[in-house]
Amino acid sequence: MTLTINGVDRAVPDDVTLYAILHREGESDRGKAAAVGGVVVPRSQWATRVLRHGEAVELITAMQGG
Repeated sequence: MTLTINGVDRAVPDDVTLYAILHREGESDRGKAAAVGGVVVPRSQWATRVLRHGEAVELITAMQGG
């Protein structure tokens, strides 16, 4: 199936979870937030949130600044 991850279309396996996508992208989940379809998904749901074909996923990294 295809997902849009941070604005880029990607082919991924069916029934993939948000947690699997985060780690597939080579990311650590430290300092991260994730949204699907513009709605923030709580970290406690990442392992069970199954993604569907065509969904838009945003992986956001918290940054320090001032």
